[in-house]
Amino acid sequence: MFVSGFSIVRNAIKYDYPIVEAITSILPLCDEFVIAVGKSDDATLDLIRGIADPKIRIVETVWDDSLREGGKVLADETNKAYDAISEKADWCFYIQGDEVIHEKFHPAIKAGMQQWKDERNVEGLLFNYTHFYGSYDYVGDSRKWYRNEIRIVRKNKTIRSYKDAQGFRHKDNSKLKVKAIDASVYHYGWVKPPEAQQAKQQSFHKMWHDDEWMKKNIPQVNEFDYSQIDSLAKFQGTHPAVMQNRINKMNWKFSFDPTQKKWGMKMKFLMWWERITGARIGEYKNYTLL
Repeated sequence: MFVSGFSIVRNAIKYDYPIVEAITSILPLCDEFVIAVGKSDDATLDLIRGIADPKIRIVETVWDDSLREGGKVLADETNKAYDAISEKADWCFYIQGDEVIHEKFHPAIKAGMQQWKDERNVEGLLFNYTHFYGSYDYVGDSRKWYRNEIRIVRKNKTIRSYKDAQGFRHKDNSKLKVKAIDASVYHYGWVKPPEAQQAKQQSFHKMWHDDEWMKKNIPQVNEFDYSQIDSLAKFQGTHPAVMQNRINKMNWKFSFDPTQKKWGMKMKFLMWWERITGARIGEYKNYTLL
C-alpha cells in the first residue's frame, strides 16, 4: 500500500500556522508527502525545508489572489499539490496547515486504508473533528462546528478539491462515496495569539469577500476578541505529541465558563435534540456515507 500525504501553505510563520506539526503528525503513515508552498512574505519555504525528511517533496507555487469568491484559491492550490502526487498512490492523505493528527489514531487510520484499499467503490475515508478554540483547553461544542470531513481520497483524475478546500468532490460535482473511520482531526485554526488571530482573519476573509465586505465586517483592531464564541466545552483528552512544544510556548491567557451558553430558544431546542438523538438537523454533508 502506497500512501501520499499532501497539503498547501503560505505565510505560515506570519499567521502562526502549525504546518510543521501538521506534516509530521502524518508522515509515519505516508510514503511521500507533497507540499505546495506558495510564495510568502516570510520564511515559510525555509521552514518546510527545515523538516528535512526525504519523504517530503516541495512544489513552489504562486497563489492567484484574484480568486476571491468562495475561497477558490485554496482549492486551486490544493489541486496543484494533489496533481503532483505519485500515480502509484493507493490513498492520498490531505492535511491542512492548522490540522494535526494524534498518534493514537494512527493504527485506526492505517487499518481503514488497508481494509478499503481494494474496494474501489470506496472513494474516500471520513474523519471526525475536534475544534479547539481560544486555547488548547477548550473545544467548540455547538452547531457552528462541522463534525466530519473527508481527509483521505483516491488518486483519481476526476476528484477535485471542493469550493474552499474543506473537502472533495468529483469534477461533475457529485459527492464521493466514503467510509467512516474511528479517527479525529484536531483543528487548531482558532488557537493563536490574539494579534495573530486578528491578522489571520483580516487576510483570510480576503479569499472570500471583496473590499467593501471587509470594511463592514472585519474590525480594524489589533487583537481578536475570543469572547464572542457561543459555547465551549473543557477538553478532556491529550494533545498530539508533536504539538507539545507549541503548547508549552503559549503566551496568552484565555478562560471560559463552559456553563455559559449564548443560545436562543431555537438553538437550545436543536442542541437538546442532538444530545438526545445524536442527529444534527440540517447538517451539511459533503459526502455520501456507505
